[in-house]
Amino acid sequence: MFAEIITIGDEILIGQIVDTNSAFIAKQLNNIGVSVYQITSVQDDREHILQSIKEAEGRADIIIITGGLGPTKDDVTKHTLCDYFNDKLVEDPAVLAHIEALFKKYINAPISNLNRSQAMVLSKATVLNNQYGTAPGMWIEKGNKTIISLPGVPLEMEGLITNEVMPRIQAKYKRPYILHKTMITYGLGESSLAERIEDWEKALPRHIRLAYLPNLGKVRLRLSGKGEDMNILEDEIEAQIQSLKPLIEDIYYGLEEDSALEILTGKLLSERGQTVSTAESCTGGKIAETFTSVSGSSAYFTGSVVSYATSAKIEVLNIDKLLIDKHSVVSAEVATAMALNAQKLFNTSYAIATTGNAGPAKGDSDAAIGTVFIALATPFDVKVQEFNFGNHREKVINKAVNKAFELLWKEILKK
Repeated sequence: MFAEIITIGDEILIGQIVDTNSAFIAKQLNNIGVSVYQITSVQDDREHILQSIKEAEGRADIIIITGGLGPTKDDVTKHTLCDYFNDKLVEDPAVLAHIEALFKKYINAPISNLNRSQAMVLSKATVLNNQYGTAPGMWIEKGNKTIISLPGVPLEMEGLITNEVMPRIQAKYKRPYILHKTMITYGLGESSLAERIEDWEKALPRHIRLAYLPNLGKVRLRLSGKGEDMNILEDEIEAQIQSLKPLIEDIYYGLEEDSALEILTGKLLSERGQTVSTAESCTGGKIAETFTSVSGSSAYFTGSVVSYATSAKIEVLNIDKLLIDKHSVVSAEVATAMALNAQKLFNTSYAIATTGNAGPAKGDSDAAIGTVFIALATPFDVKVQEFNFGNHREKVINKAVNKAFELLWKEILKK
């Protein structure tokens, strides 16, 4: 069974917003055994929308459209759907009452004619209640095909997908089971990893596929399977995971579905009653941001100093200016001092420090662009390593963040 997703909006095509709707919908469809065949973004243009729906109908059983349902003239989806289905718009009393109630509660004003127009729906459609906004969703059946139109506002779309669309698809269609398991590795590039597991990959059964997902210092290995019996499929994929583990045991960090590395690291620190802090220069606080993105991280993450400028390293972290003058601000010695002083400042078990040249300019150091020193102060000593992460600023920063977590994780496991 296949679905296609069509997102409507010039704002997507000019790069003004990122299409997060398709990612959310695709994940929800996969969870219930529906494979997404294609995702398409189109203009707020009648002919473009008509052509996209017609092409999608030739390939997919379910077509989900988001966007173009607002009250203004540039939102043309409903009128275009009328043309496509040879239908007309009618006012839905329940939708109108819902819109009036929202205006009364949140705006304390009567609705305008433009807002009233949002109660107009296709006469052939089943109306899907949008509890978070004024534009309803619409479910339209054409033979054995289903076309679903949803508002483009992410919060409203997500509510409709979760509460209305997924239950209806599950009730209407018999679907296979789709299962994904993603293994996380750090420290080995995609091509080297592929060579290492080549024989294992060649022996995979045809209904189980492997995908390599490299991302700045880590590679995720996603195993995807499809079958009629979920229990059998789970056992088959688990068997493949267990046979792969011995081949990658030195770089394997766990399943993505279980937890990201920052979550696993936090759990381990909490279990051991240990804490961590950071002193960041070239990473600009992204290590701290990653730690604090996890709920409850205050139990083990104490604080951070983002000493981006050399003066901040001297005045806030108390790094000796003579040390900087002698070795350069981007050096093993300065990274070591940053980690030790952060560990002392925040009284933590561990402290991570980064200093480097992310580019494009060299700043206060002559070190090559991409050079990053990462220091890790532990309860017993301090370790520092030099890396070169390339010449792209964003990649340098994100590779440094990933490597910092990798180093911390390995160190914690030693104890």
